[in-house]
Amino acid sequence: MNPLVTPEIGLVFWTSVAFLILFFLLAKFAWKPIMSAIDERERSIEDALLKAEAAKEEMARLTDENEKLLKQARAERDLILREAKHLKDQIVSEAKESAQKEGAKMLEKARIEIDNQKAIAMADVKNLVAELSIEIAEKVLRKQFEKADKQDELVADLLKQVKLN
Repeated sequence: MNPLVTPEIGLVFWTSVAFLILFFLLAKFAWKPIMSAIDERERSIEDALLKAEAAKEEMARLTDENEKLLKQARAERDLILREAKHLKDQIVSEAKESAQKEGAKMLEKARIEIDNQKAIAMADVKNLVAELSIEIAEKVLRKQFEKADKQDELVADLLKQVKLN
């Protein structure tokens, strides 16, 4: 038969001896370091998975915390905006009231000034009318009393009226 298909007993013996020596050497020198490296790799993978899970939980916690902070910031912003609007409305209303009061004061002052100017103008008109009346009366009387007999007659009438009263 062909030696490749059915090995001889010597070949099996020496192959078995070589395998046992190799197995012994590997078990003595290589097996422990390989197994420790595999165990260490397994532990590092497990630690990495635990750290990844912890990081995932931390990210979820931070995301929740960020959402809470955002909600709080939005609430504070809304409060500040409401306060600012209220303050603006208050300032506008105060400004309107102040402007209305100032306008009313200015109108009252203008009315008083108009009344004063009107009174001054009326006094001037009265004085002017009085002066004109006196001038007209003087001219009329001069014209009428150019003659002495008319003057005597007027004086006599005035004296009668004075004595009677």
